[in-house]
Amino acid sequence: MTLARLAARHGVATEYSPSAGVTVSVPDAAVVAVLGALGVDATTPEAVAAALDAAERAERERLLPPTLVRRRGEGPVRPPEDLPSGTRLRVTTEEGAVLTGPDWDRLPLGVHTVEAQAPDGRAATATLIVSPARVPGPGRRTYGLLVQLYSLLSGRSWGMGDLGDLRELATWAGRTHGAGFVQVNPLHAGVPGAPSDPSPYRPSSRRFPDPVHLRIESVPEYAHVEPGRREELDRILAEAAELRERVLGKGALIDRDAVWDVKRRALELVVGSVELGPGRRADYHDFLAERGRALEDHATYQALAERYGPHWRGWPEELREPRAAERVVRADPSLGARVDFHCRLAWLTDRQLAEAADAAREAGMEVGIVHDLAVGVHPEGSDAWAQQEAFAAGMSVGAPPDAFNSRGQDWGLPPWRPDALAAAGYAPYRGLLRELLRHAGALRIDHVMGLFRLWWVPEGSEPTEGTYVRYDAEAMLAVLALEAHRAGALVIGEDLGTVEPGVREELSRRGVFGTSVLWFERDWAGTGRPVPAGEWRAECVATATTHDLPPTAARLSGDHVALRHRLGLVDGDPERDRAADAAETTEWLGLFQRLGLLPEGAGDEEVEILAVHRFLLSTPARMVGVWLPDAVGDRRPQNLPGTWDEYPNWRLPVAGPDGQPLTLERLAASPRAHALLRELHTRTDPENARTVPPGARPV
Repeated sequence: MTLARLAARHGVATEYSPSAGVTVSVPDAAVVAVLGALGVDATTPEAVAAALDAAERAERERLLPPTLVRRRGEGPVRPPEDLPSGTRLRVTTEEGAVLTGPDWDRLPLGVHTVEAQAPDGRAATATLIVSPARVPGPGRRTYGLLVQLYSLLSGRSWGMGDLGDLRELATWAGRTHGAGFVQVNPLHAGVPGAPSDPSPYRPSSRRFPDPVHLRIESVPEYAHVEPGRREELDRILAEAAELRERVLGKGALIDRDAVWDVKRRALELVVGSVELGPGRRADYHDFLAERGRALEDHATYQALAERYGPHWRGWPEELREPRAAERVVRADPSLGARVDFHCRLAWLTDRQLAEAADAAREAGMEVGIVHDLAVGVHPEGSDAWAQQEAFAAGMSVGAPPDAFNSRGQDWGLPPWRPDALAAAGYAPYRGLLRELLRHAGALRIDHVMGLFRLWWVPEGSEPTEGTYVRYDAEAMLAVLALEAHRAGALVIGEDLGTVEPGVREELSRRGVFGTSVLWFERDWAGTGRPVPAGEWRAECVATATTHDLPPTAARLSGDHVALRHRLGLVDGDPERDRAADAAETTEWLGLFQRLGLLPEGAGDEEVEILAVHRFLLSTPARMVGVWLPDAVGDRRPQNLPGTWDEYPNWRLPVAGPDGQPLTLERLAASPRAHALLRELHTRTDPENARTVPPGARPV
């Protein structure tokens, strides 16, 4: 009981409910390990008693919590009411203004500092976050494209899709088909070295993009490479063309490592041989000043990883801590030059991201580019090295056992410490959001439930031997609302799967859109039948599939069932599973026919995919997403959860029904894609838009 009280004080669960009416107790060993990762000794009964006494004493004696949250639009903004009588408060705003009176209603939105001085001599300083009550919403109903950028190669790509392709896609989709957004996979920096992890959801850094996405020819200095170096550049261009041809013409998988090798050599040549002009140099220096220490740390990690390998825990002792490493780098000119090189790459990538965002706006997109925030980072990557104090050592994020995975999941991502976030005024989280929202019309948050709680798995343990750790959702959502408001961006939460009661309601209250996938929208608590279109939620992105699910063509044909059986991912009788899947599909198609969305006896895959999207358009969903491969009948999932080498996850180019890769140019000329997007454009045209609700972002 004492251990449970101690755990509760630190937000550590001692039991959880995987489903209604079921409660599972967490092993004491897991609770003790998680508390240890939070700096709390619970290894003996005496240690537990001492830690509980210390926590209760600290609670009684503190004047202010580390971070205070206040929201505008929910009544007056007031000072804390539980302070001792006579306590003096002083607030310094982020702009430097000072407020000493009781009227906090004059405080602007932002991140401020509050100081308290009690009559008994106690003093405290805390971060005060004043945020909007909600994140912005779309001005009108819209639709958009969902695509894994690496998979979309044009005739100019160097073996994988790049930011030039994103710019072209946004311009085409917006101008020709009235699309309101393009949602891409996380473009976070990957862990350096080869072979790399191709998954965009296990990055080295979530704060900075990966220069592998650069369109090299669009770097302004590229055109000014001196004649004596052109021959070398021509050889690199020939290698790039071969990489492109291998994927598009010879059936090879996307090879991110090979792409980065040729791009790195091209960038070294361009950066090393072309001086920046005065205007470009001024822009670069401004970028360095704006990004500050965060960029310097990331570039330092990149430089050290080139010399010592990406796993920083194996580096020489003096390099495992950023400030000590900084001194070493200053004393080594060659390392310093590489730090500057990686800073340059971050700047070049940022500017091409800005160009893609500008192109989307100029094409008339209501939302623009939707960027994706992965749930965590690699334990040996840049962020984990630079922000060690913010991560829980020896812990990994995952998921408990559920109806779909009896063994649970371990994602290999170190979680943020909620106590460290609060103590830092949520600065690591604020900085992350600010970076991602720089060029985003909206931000998708993978596993958005992690703003409330995450499943922590102790190192060396099975996922079943973990437990939930709670975060301060009020503070996490307040920071999110503030940064989204500053950027004028929407927020979309990936809230699929098991969701704690009340979480979806709170996210909706704060203006965070959800994600609704057609095949999952059934009355699971009742009849089990498809949810009628009119009963879908409005504040969501409604879509037929995602990057972790089968394309719609594979779903309709049952190919996805055969694939999972072929790879040994499911037990049981394949024919029985195929029959059950076919019955489910038939039920949906029958509904479409009754609604007049699908001609009787159509039996044509292209027409059925069109009917799927007609149904999505008949729901109240204010954003409808089209998985771009669905527009051309691609049958292969981009990622098949539960596989590693058994399936080419994250390495497939967009292809037609026959599996032959399609360039961006061919996709844009596809009659099949035009027919689907024309339907979506017609049904979401502003002249037919629904009434804009109060608080929506103006067009």
